[in-house]
Amino acid sequence: MITAIKNYYHWLHGKWPAGQPDKLPQANEDGSTNVPGLWVVGDLTGIPLLKFSLDTGAKAVRQIHGSPEPKPAGGHDLVIIGGGVSGVAAAAEAAKLGLDYVILESADLFSTIANFPKGKPIYTYPKEMRPESELSVQGEVKEDLLEELRQQAKDRGITATKAKASHVQRHGDHLQVHLKAGEPLAARAVIVAIGRSGNYRRLEVSGEDLDKVSNRLHDPATYVGKHTLVVGGGDSACEAAVAIAEANAKAGHSEALVTLSYRRGELSRAKPDNVQAVHRLAEARHLRLLLGSEVERIEEASVSLKVKGQGQEKLENDAVLTLIGREAPLDFFRRSGVRVQREYSKAYWGFIAIFFAVVTLLYGMKGWLIGFEKLNYTSLNPANWLGGLVASADPQSLIGTTIISASAGPGFWVTLIYSGAVVAFGLDRILRRRTAYITAQTSLLALIQVLPLFIFPEVLLPWLHANGNLPEIITTNLFPGESWWRAYGFILAWPLLVWNIFTAEPLMWWLIIGFVQTGIIIPLLIWRWGKGAYCGWICSCGALAETMGDRHREKMPHGPLWNKLNMVGQALLALSILMLGLYILRWTTGFGDGILSGFDNLWKYLVDFFLAGALAVGLYFAYSGRVWCRFACPLAALMHIYTRFSRFRITVNQKKCISCNACTTVCHQGIDIMNFANKGEHMSDPQCVRCSACVQACPTGVLAFGTVDGQERITGLDKLVASPVLKREGMDDRMGKTGRGD
Repeated sequence: MITAIKNYYHWLHGKWPAGQPDKLPQANEDGSTNVPGLWVVGDLTGIPLLKFSLDTGAKAVRQIHGSPEPKPAGGHDLVIIGGGVSGVAAAAEAAKLGLDYVILESADLFSTIANFPKGKPIYTYPKEMRPESELSVQGEVKEDLLEELRQQAKDRGITATKAKASHVQRHGDHLQVHLKAGEPLAARAVIVAIGRSGNYRRLEVSGEDLDKVSNRLHDPATYVGKHTLVVGGGDSACEAAVAIAEANAKAGHSEALVTLSYRRGELSRAKPDNVQAVHRLAEARHLRLLLGSEVERIEEASVSLKVKGQGQEKLENDAVLTLIGREAPLDFFRRSGVRVQREYSKAYWGFIAIFFAVVTLLYGMKGWLIGFEKLNYTSLNPANWLGGLVASADPQSLIGTTIISASAGPGFWVTLIYSGAVVAFGLDRILRRRTAYITAQTSLLALIQVLPLFIFPEVLLPWLHANGNLPEIITTNLFPGESWWRAYGFILAWPLLVWNIFTAEPLMWWLIIGFVQTGIIIPLLIWRWGKGAYCGWICSCGALAETMGDRHREKMPHGPLWNKLNMVGQALLALSILMLGLYILRWTTGFGDGILSGFDNLWKYLVDFFLAGALAVGLYFAYSGRVWCRFACPLAALMHIYTRFSRFRITVNQKKCISCNACTTVCHQGIDIMNFANKGEHMSDPQCVRCSACVQACPTGVLAFGTVDGQERITGLDKLVASPVLKREGMDDRMGKTGRGD
């Protein structure tokens, strides 16, 4: 049984990657932060591209130039912390605009690039992008790039002051930059352009502090003829291993003296070109690739590794390069009061607790704790219509008697608040994201929420019935006992809304509707457009998630443990199927009343009230808007199964992927999208809800919605373009022989 469950999990979801985004300072799209006047540019915005670094540096200065704050006495208009590409681009723009600025740099200008390995290839993606900066980048190898950047800085008279900042602090109408040595500097604005120059990550193993261990490669020739172990699976590790292996081969060493060790089973974090180079050299026996391996101990003349499926292996060794990445300088931002992604203050957790309590109260009012309240219909003068919802008035008099008015119960007001939130936050989403896809998707979600999920059940049906305009056959078969809330079932299919199916006596019309919805319409939608055709374009849960939850999508936890929690929905799906079987048994034999009563209460309070209501919505601002949709929704769990047979994919143009991880970071379903893109595989994880965040966030236009055939070749791409890059450049040719963009 356990083996069967494991195999099912692997087939359904567990076989896909589960990488996690890095923590970065929390900044808005323009680089501004929660500290007024403090801006973050360059690599720390989450996109490690030279052209974007140039662009963000220049644009931040333009914003600062247009701000009304005065220059502090004895201070500067602008202090730039960091003398890399984005910092110098900011300085060039400041000089052009006549701002008084200073660059603080602990080393030399462009020191990060200077420390790149000799001959390192440079990727200047996107090729078509023209940064709004005084500087430009053309070089395709480290040395050429460094020379042109230094010359551009020299031509503009840009120099740096040797200093290291410890933190930034707000003082009234200006900022103070505190230095580790020297007096603080005053400025009306500060740009932080230090990149991910934090501490190198450590292996935390014995022998890591030996002299032969290094965390950077300067010149591959240093390691020629030496037994070298390179640890890591990113670009730096792959490039180092390739450079040393090629240097050994050039020097005539036929033996594979360099070994690349990576703890995962595949090279999923590096650029495709680097991965291909590693495999090419491994096949030629110039390099040994040890995937699924971890360093256990480093000694003077050897290293010991644990290799998955093989046990321990001891290698002869002269040098170790631990290129496993660097931590962003988060302590600098914490000291400066800048929020860090997925880190919350006590005050914020207090807000979460209060919001959770309010949401819990609202869902309790709606009826799961005190029962559904029917609308009360009274004759009411229209002058007093604020006490209820006026449906119509006597046309004979301006102040005539109201024919019908609804004095709304809690369910009405909660649904009204819910619909209002979808509309208000939906408008915010449309105005911020500004793509045709977002506009169409959000508009449809709002329209469905307002009309069939609010006006129809809460206003129109009661009004028609009260005025005798609703045929008895409809009332009897669809809304017995004036249960207008059952109209939600036209949109919210079983087993998301179960109560139209789980009834004391079978409601045949709803049984037929439920079968057609869940068994025919939804599978067809998913086969063509993926699970997101329902979750992202129709469902009311998705409506609130994609609107009110839009600004919080990066808060969704990622990783293997969280992926396993996706199976909660499968458990609830199994429970709903069990309950359906028991109801059928009761309808046919009369057996099981007591048992079903217990199951009904379990579903009502645990699923409807707590999981789908209080917990899911109450945690919107802590863990994004898709907590319910990702982990627990039984309809989504069923659709995951359907999706395994779908033609829909997020298609990948592999040659454009730069491994920036922006797509994974914004996925509020926890999908490691970059892992698919890196390998040139079209994204097929059934969790996808077609929100388009990853497609929009990709800086190089790697991703697009489309369909594939049985060989994973692209058969079509969505005409409604969700990528701003592809909108500017036009949909590139992805329909070649492989359909992978290669």
